[in-house]
Formats: sequence, C-alpha cells, structure tokens
Amino acid sequence: MDAQEHSLTRWGSADETPAVEDRVRDYLTQRVGLARPWPRVDPRAEEVPPSRMRGDVVSALIDIVGAENVSVEPGARLGATGGASFADYARRRTGDVSDVPDLVVRPGHHDEVVRILTVLSAQDVAVVPVGGGTSVVGGLRMSVPRVALVLDRLGDLLDLDPVSGIATIGPGVTGPCLEALLAARGFTLGHLPQSWERASMGGYAATRSAGQASTGYGRSDEMIESLVVATPMGTMDVGRAPSSAAGPDLRGLLIGSEGALGVITRLRLRVRRLPDTRIYDAAILPGFAAGVAAFRDAAQSRATADVMRLSDEAETATTLLMSGPTGLLAAGLDRYLRVRGVDREGASLAILGWEGTDRDLVTARRAATWRALRRHGAVSLGHRPGESWRRHRFAGPFLRDALMDAGYLVETLETATHWNGYLDLHADVNQALHSALQAPPGPYVMSHLSHVYETGASLYTTVIAVADQADPLAQWARAKSAATDAIMESNATVTHHHAVGRDHAPWLEAEIGSLGIDVLRATKHAVDPRGVLNPGVLGL
Repeated sequence: MDAQEHSLTRWGSADETPAVEDRVRDYLTQRVGLARPWPRVDPRAEEVPPSRMRGDVVSALIDIVGAENVSVEPGARLGATGGASFADYARRRTGDVSDVPDLVVRPGHHDEVVRILTVLSAQDVAVVPVGGGTSVVGGLRMSVPRVALVLDRLGDLLDLDPVSGIATIGPGVTGPCLEALLAARGFTLGHLPQSWERASMGGYAATRSAGQASTGYGRSDEMIESLVVATPMGTMDVGRAPSSAAGPDLRGLLIGSEGALGVITRLRLRVRRLPDTRIYDAAILPGFAAGVAAFRDAAQSRATADVMRLSDEAETATTLLMSGPTGLLAAGLDRYLRVRGVDREGASLAILGWEGTDRDLVTARRAATWRALRRHGAVSLGHRPGESWRRHRFAGPFLRDALMDAGYLVETLETATHWNGYLDLHADVNQALHSALQAPPGPYVMSHLSHVYETGASLYTTVIAVADQADPLAQWARAKSAATDAIMESNATVTHHHAVGRDHAPWLEAEIGSLGIDVLRATKHAVDPRGVLNPGVLGL
C-alpha cells in the first residue's frame, strides 16, 4: 500500500504510529471510559464506485496534460480523496468512499491549469485542487461528480531572491521539501503547522494557515508577497510590492479562499535567514488564568517569543503523564514546584522558543519574555522539556491514529478571541463539549493557547471520547455543532487557522454578515460564473 492510500485511514504507517502506553490507556479508561478496538478497513479492499466522468471530458483533459497525467483508476482516485479530520478517517474505517473523485488530473504548469478550468467550466464539471490532503474542515469533501486537480507536479522552488528575501515556488511543494531547499541556501520559511510533514504551500495560502512559530514568524498570509491564480475566466496576478495603497488588497481576497475563487499556481513568499541560535524553554505557571495573563503581558510589552504555547490544566496533566518524569523524579518535581508556590495539580505548562541569527539579540529577547512571565509566577523547567517538545512537535496526528485504533474519538477545533473574553470562551467551549459528549466518566477536554497577538490569542481544543463506532459521524457532528455555537455566542471567530471548508460554512454568515456573503458570491460569479471551483466551501 503506498503513502497516499495509507493517508485515507491513518496519518502514518504502522511503524510510525506509536503504541498507546499502559499508563496512558489506564488514564483514559479512568477519565474517558473503556473503549474497544476500532478496526480499519484496508483501502485496497474498498469498493470504489465507477467513475461518472464523461468520455469527452476525459479526452479533452488528456489533450491538455497527456494520458499519463489523467486517471480514472481506483488507486489514484482514492489517493486524492477526503482530508485528515476525524470525520474523514471515521468514514474510511466504515468503508465509506462515497466522496471519491471521478477523475484525477495532474497539470504541469499554469497554462495547463487555465485550459483545464476552461474545459471543466464549459462542461459544468466541478473541480477541487488537492495539495497535501490535510484539510480538517471538509475542504475536499463532496459527492457530486468532480475532477481532483492534484498539484504535485507544480512542486518546485522556482527562484530565490536572497537580497529581498523572497522565494518563488509552486503550490505543490510540501513543508519538509521547501525547508530542505531553503536551508541549503541559508534560508527558512519558518511556517510549521502540525500538518507540516504533509501539507503543501498552496494549501497554506488557500486556508490562511498559522504555524507553531507564527507569533514570531507570522501567519502564512503575512508571508505571501504575491500570488498567481488560474480561474475559468483567466489569470489573476496579485501583489507587486511589500506594501501598497492601490485599492483593496486582492491578495487578502484570494488567501483563504480554499479553491473557490481560483487555483493557486505560483506563490512568492517572504523567507528569513536560517537561524543559527535556537533556545527552547519550558515553564510552569500557577494555573491557566495566570498563564493567560502572563502571555498577554508579554504580547502587550512587545516581549514575545517566536513560539508561545500555553496548556490549560487538563492538557498540562496529560502532557506530564505522557512525557513528564515518573517515580522519584516526579516527586522531585512536585517538591521543586511547591517550594516556589506552585501546585502541579493545578499548574499550566508553557513552551517558549526564540530563534535568530544574532545570539545576543536572541538572549535579550528571551530575557524580556521571562521578565513578563515571572511577573505572573512562572517557574522555569529549563531547556530539556522545551527541546523535547520541539523534537516531537509533529507527533500529534500519529498519536491520534493509535487512539482511534484503540476505539477513541479524537478531534480538535480552534478559534480566537480578544483577551477580555478569553477565559470565558475557554470555559464555554469546554462546557459545550462536555454536554454534547456526556458519557460518564468522559469526555476529556483539553486546550492550549498557541498564537499570541497584542489584542488576543487563539484557543485550540482537543477532545477525547469513547467513539460511537455505530455512528461516529453523528457523534462528532453534535459535539462540533455545540462547540461552534458556543464560539459564535462568545463573539469569537469560527476559525483561526483551519479555514471554513464545508464544516464551518453554516456559521460563516453569523461572522461576516449577509452583505459579506453577497460580496463573496459576487466575486465568485466574476471569476467562476458556472460555479465549478470547489463548490460548497465558504458556503459558495
């Protein structure tokens, strides 16, 4: 089974998926409930429905890209199916492949994409751009006949301007590939979401993603200097200078549009010199409220780290269980914290990271951040836990594979709000998930703050419950709906970095208003009058 087929049911291979340790399994049984193993359907055994694509459409696309880059074969279509959410993986576990595309096309350059979109628009055939397939909000999921436009052939570093610090790339480049290419030339993008190992640069831009170091490096939308976008009506080339007052910024309209307004075929991204100094620390604060106050203080004092991550009490307890000290070492940590006035049972763990090319500057920035945190009772745990987090920061999706195999629902959701409502939002989302998934003793709900701004921050929540293997989709839909209602009632955003997709679309009008929806619809009609570009995302 190849890597693409594997991605349908799990993030990694069996060798990459960690085993659930006995102490973790016992902890989950106590806090969440006893689960039974949840078998996976081998993708090779799935009965892929026949392609519904008309022969004349297939022939027209072969004329554009060649027969070797057009496929109706089940394996190729499965490899371009769905995303990486709990709902996507739960469907595969039940053998549901009803959302498999009917045709896979792999264009090799921008002009081919324009010609493909022109043909499909004329034939009223839907088309979905596919990069790394890591959408967790239904951005790739639909059941109408459609073409999957797989962009892996548009996966090169096309140019690097070392004077301006700008890399020109194709949308199919993945995070590890781009970082390797840039590092060889002394640069880095510094955009590292948890999906980094599989996600593509085009996907970053199309979903307005944020990386784990976004507090220091910025979000993906802050890195994008320009975009070239193919549409059924022609080409849009937006972004000519570092800043402009030439009317509304059309980059902002295309970034986050999830393929509904066009297909990104080239990006110019701001890159930075590769850091030679990296310092990662861990700290304990006396509770999540104290930690939130400390992070706000650092942000508003302009003393932030590049990575700022703060776990609430529940996530802190889980982190210490899975990777913290045990036995005598754990007792030693408890004594160390008690002497400094912190009770580990109610503590909040912070991970902080500073990076740069000037060691003295990095050290000075670190000292400024620590001054802010110590004003709120922060206690240092030293470098080792921070470095451990940095080395294992992409392990979450692999652990989810193991927990789903063990029979648990594991999913995340995220939002952002201003500081004055942050703790209330945290409480409201927590309560909504507990109410929707009430099955004593679970669920287990834990959150962290991971993207810091002067006026507010993100809230990222993970929930674990015993999976209803008879109907896991309905189980999560109830919880997701309840949590999103709570988010909107708190006047927070429906999404901070996962995008809208189809899952969040029902709440988008509540956030941007009916006139805002009309503006999006008018824009879509201008570039996609037949409505073939990823129909359904953004509610369009």
